Amino acid sequence: MALRLLFKFFLSFAVALCYFHSTDAQGLKVGFYSKTCPDVEAIVQNTTASISRAPSLSGPLLRMHFHDCFVRVGNQAEKEAVSNQSLRGFHVIDAVKEAVENECPGVVSCADILALVARDVVSMVRGPHWKVPTGRRDGLVSRASEVNLPAPFFNITQLKASFGQKGLSVKDLVVLSGGHTIGIAHCPTFSNRIYNFTGKGDTDPTLDPNYIAQLRIKCKQGDVTSFVQMDPGSSKIFDTDYYKLVSKRRGLFQSDAALLDDDETKVYIGLQINLAQPSFFNDFGVSMVKMGNIGVLTGKAGEIRKKCAVIN
Repeated sequence: MALRLLFKFFLSFAVALCYFHSTDAQGLKVGFYSKTCPDVEAIVQNTTASISRAPSLSGPLLRMHFHDCFVRVGNQAEKEAVSNQSLRGFHVIDAVKEAVENECPGVVSCADILALVARDVVSMVRGPHWKVPTGRRDGLVSRASEVNLPAPFFNITQLKASFGQKGLSVKDLVVLSGGHTIGIAHCPTFSNRIYNFTGKGDTDPTLDPNYIAQLRIKCKQGDVTSFVQMDPGSSKIFDTDYYKLVSKRRGLFQSDAALLDDDETKVYIGLQINLAQPSFFNDFGVSMVKMGNIGVLTGKAGEIRKKCAVIN
């Protein structure tokens, strides 16, 4: 049970690097569907807005793009797999795909729909709006064995190595970590920090003791179902408050706290807190595009799924 819930965290980690393809991003461009489905972005935006009115869905929908994997673990549909059981919002993706198919059957990939929905839900909660290069194709398989996500207990060296393997920079690491400004986390993903950090019944010394006390009220020892906001009081608004929490030693995960252990990431955090006009919004769009270009299928590779949950 503990391992299952820990794996659920990986899907919730806002900077997850789950791209299961082997080609590069050649072939992606803004306006890829300008001739074949010119209204696709309007359809995606309007359908998403009409269905996902609850701001609490923004976090899960953002993270679906990070994973880009709806099909199978073994013979199981990916969206029913154990690692996906903590995500919500699949009904939004299904509705958007249906609306797009009604207008442009067999043209727009689920991978592109996920990328566009992620952008739109961030905008809906007062976040940035960026241009999304499109032209992705959908994969034929998504293997659980290929998941390569940074763990919640990673230190800064491990985080930098994990991002570097995907061609992402240290700046991308700290920027995409800012995605933790929206969404929730279940208690088992951080309970070791507040109850048994080194196996001796102790707490994580890098976590604010007052915050530990607050977390213990919401997450009793052994609680596997409760959850907390990753950005308390601001978890439904995309803003820079996450960086303020990290600077105060209130980052929920060890991987959040680790951002204070590197000069570059620490300086970036300080700038977002102190600048009159923080660069985070612009930076987030840039890093999202960069991450969205990793290992995509293009051209004639893969397929265009009729339904996002299953291969054709």
